[in-house]
Amino acid sequence: MADFPILSLMLAVPLVAALICLFVEAKGARTIALAATLVDFALGVLLWANYDIGGAQWQFTERVELFAGFSYALGIDGIALMLIMLSVFLMPICIGASWKSVDNRVGEYMGSFLLMETLMIGVFTAQDLFLFYIFFEAGLIPMYLIIGIWGGAERIYASYKFFLYTLLGSVLMLIAMLWMVNEAGTTTIPVLMAYDFPPGAQTWLWLAFFASFAVKMPMWPVHTWLPDAHVQAPTAGSIILAGVLLKMGGYGFIRFSLPMFPEASLEFAWLIFVLAMVAVVYTSLVALVQHDMKKLIAYSSVAHMGIVTIGLFAFNVQGIEGSMLVMLSHGLVSGALFLSVGVIYDRLHTREIDRYGGLSINMPKYSLFFMLFTMASVGLPGTSGFVGEFLSLAGIYQVSTWVTLVAATGIILGAAYMLYLYRRVIFGEQKNEDAAKMPDLDLREWLMMGPIALAVLWMGVYPESFLAPMRADIAALDARVARVKPEGDSLLKLAEPAIEGEATESDDHGEEPAHGGAH
Repeated sequence: MADFPILSLMLAVPLVAALICLFVEAKGARTIALAATLVDFALGVLLWANYDIGGAQWQFTERVELFAGFSYALGIDGIALMLIMLSVFLMPICIGASWKSVDNRVGEYMGSFLLMETLMIGVFTAQDLFLFYIFFEAGLIPMYLIIGIWGGAERIYASYKFFLYTLLGSVLMLIAMLWMVNEAGTTTIPVLMAYDFPPGAQTWLWLAFFASFAVKMPMWPVHTWLPDAHVQAPTAGSIILAGVLLKMGGYGFIRFSLPMFPEASLEFAWLIFVLAMVAVVYTSLVALVQHDMKKLIAYSSVAHMGIVTIGLFAFNVQGIEGSMLVMLSHGLVSGALFLSVGVIYDRLHTREIDRYGGLSINMPKYSLFFMLFTMASVGLPGTSGFVGEFLSLAGIYQVSTWVTLVAATGIILGAAYMLYLYRRVIFGEQKNEDAAKMPDLDLREWLMMGPIALAVLWMGVYPESFLAPMRADIAALDARVARVKPEGDSLLKLAEPAIEGEATESDDHGEEPAHGGAH
């Protein structure tokens, strides 16, 4: 495997399939798209199986110098591996979700999704700064087309808003990248991650990157494009937007902002905390009053991403590990929730919560899947949502008890709006005759829901399999930012150990020893 260009192959398979899809009829396009995404998933499994945990930090590296200052350089660490796995896992499900619901310009639709897959994998594998930028920005184009051509009634407005919001911040990031390359004399990302930029320059560079990543995350108050984009996007578009595209902002913070500009990251940590705390509470309250299912799940995404950003800027291992797990879990769970909405939307063609009710009577299997995904979104122990949120909050608790308190209210509010949604859709009386006649899941829908349900439970019961590949890379990042670690307000002040035979001060006062007296 050492010399086999598996990453290039993973980029080439969907790209070639996308081109073929443009020239074949609808049925052929669907089949080719499904085959290509399954091949990429198989390659992803092969990649994970051959990843050497505890080995070199960068593995499967490929490098071709194209011209001065730009090279085709690929390689992954454990963090990139997990995000690639998330991407290739969700893509066949997206193709399955569009199998019956999309019937106009099917070749172009499937081609757009396959191009998107190429660009997403490219973002996580690029080791050249400008190559990363090309993949990062080009990902806008297929998503813009998917929303703008196959979206809902206000698709044009939503696609323009999505495009302009995300493009604006990226122009500043490009200017910062040009300065960095000029300063450091290299475009190689691993070298830049270890380069110490002058603290004065770090402030401006950090702000330029933040302008791009904050919109992608999306952080409050630049999140307003997301509910519109989700509501107008087709089901598969929402799955991939929530599942993978939102993670690019978090990946950017991990790959660029924290290791390249550690001093500036500490300087602006308060800004991150304030914006994320507002996002967690405000968007959760907004989600509580939504009438549209997709809008509710979209606002819940903003709240979950708030917990991710708080964890990343805790500057400790638990916070960063927690953020990565929340990103992976949210990718699965929010994708599954949008899929659940898509399943009943295909039957009744409305997303209004009030039009449904009592689905547990005529759709019991669907209700069971929906319940699992609802519980995972809430963070029930045993599901993927719990582990990441617990670790994130444990990490941030070492820095600030107040931030932890506010972030924890988001989890309580999350339970409120998700359970409220579930109760209104699945239980209650069947007011709508059309909803009462809807058939339960068919085989295609089983094949889409089942794998996500298994992944959500696997991650909740045995998170170590997801943490193990990332542990060394997160430790390396922690070591890089160790010099700027903030003073926490909640760290235990441990007493000096008492010398044998001497009574400790607490024992003199007749109190229990600190270790609970277990001898």
